[in-house]
Amino acid sequence: MKLGIVGLPNVGKSTLFNSLTKAGAEAANYPFCTIDPNVGVVAVPDPRLDQLAALFNSQKVTPAVIQFVDIAGLVKGASKGEGLGNQFLANIRECDAIVHVVRCFDNGNVVHVDGSVDPRRDIETINLELIFADMDVLERRISKTKKSAFNNKEAAAEVAVLQKLYDFLENGKMARGYEPADDDERAFIDTLDLLTWKPVIFAANVAEEDLADDGASCKYVEAVREYAKESGSEVFVISAEIEAEISQLDDEEKKEFLADLGLSESGLDKLIRASYSLLGLISYLTAGEKETRAWTITKGLKAPQAAGKIHSDFERGFIKAEVINYQDLLDCQGYTGAREKGLVRMEGKEYVVQDGDVVVFRFNV
Repeated sequence: MKLGIVGLPNVGKSTLFNSLTKAGAEAANYPFCTIDPNVGVVAVPDPRLDQLAALFNSQKVTPAVIQFVDIAGLVKGASKGEGLGNQFLANIRECDAIVHVVRCFDNGNVVHVDGSVDPRRDIETINLELIFADMDVLERRISKTKKSAFNNKEAAAEVAVLQKLYDFLENGKMARGYEPADDDERAFIDTLDLLTWKPVIFAANVAEEDLADDGASCKYVEAVREYAKESGSEVFVISAEIEAEISQLDDEEKKEFLADLGLSESGLDKLIRASYSLLGLISYLTAGEKETRAWTITKGLKAPQAAGKIHSDFERGFIKAEVINYQDLLDCQGYTGAREKGLVRMEGKEYVVQDGDVVVFRFNV
């Protein structure tokens, strides 16, 4: 999974990126501190892996990972060359979703590019720049495709869809609000890598005192939640400064620190949960002496396609899947006890893999 981080300058983007990835990207109190995109890879915390690895005495543990891409802060007119322009937006076009960091705290020592804190205005500023950037992409694509559309029905159909999308964006709407005519049209739009087509997770960056009640008493967070509800997006509340402190602690210290703040999970945990929910993702597991590993798949995927995430041969030559829930496997202290209790199932091609399934695929090519 790959997530792109966007927002105005000085909203806490790079501080959040640093704390999530411990990558040490520069974070300073002036616009355009981040010039080149910062990229960091984070392991998805999953206690199930450690438990299974201990059971099987695995030589290697491989968690699922998320890649974060942090680009320069956007300002009004970015698509027309203001600030650093939209040149860095290309770095997040291949992301699965966008994390939009919104400033939800007052602090006279931290400059706001528009002079005041107004989450809805700030969100709409970024959205407008993303819309303009996508319109630019569509305009070029239309111009290019039109050249072959005269004698090509497929190209002509593409131009029609591209034009409909362009008109939709021109009315100030995000592409993800557009309703494709059918699955083929949806699949075509997927290939365009439009920024406004991607799902969005809003990160409401709050002061420490607003963390304990998850921003319930913060008017700025309420504004973000209202906007997210209107647009069908996810929201999580975070304090980038607190996350920066948490990132320096070991696991035990982290638990104590979170408990002192009245929190049960870190911002990274919240973001991962929101990301999986928004993108409809789950993890199945493979476990053994050599390796215990998490595999991220789309919810609803059938066994052969899930097997294909490991290797295309597994999907091509799929015979059956040996499946057991991870907790049942732990409770039985391994496969021998689980088989005695009849908890290991043989599933065929129509089986829909579930979150937390431990799977052994049988195949022949």
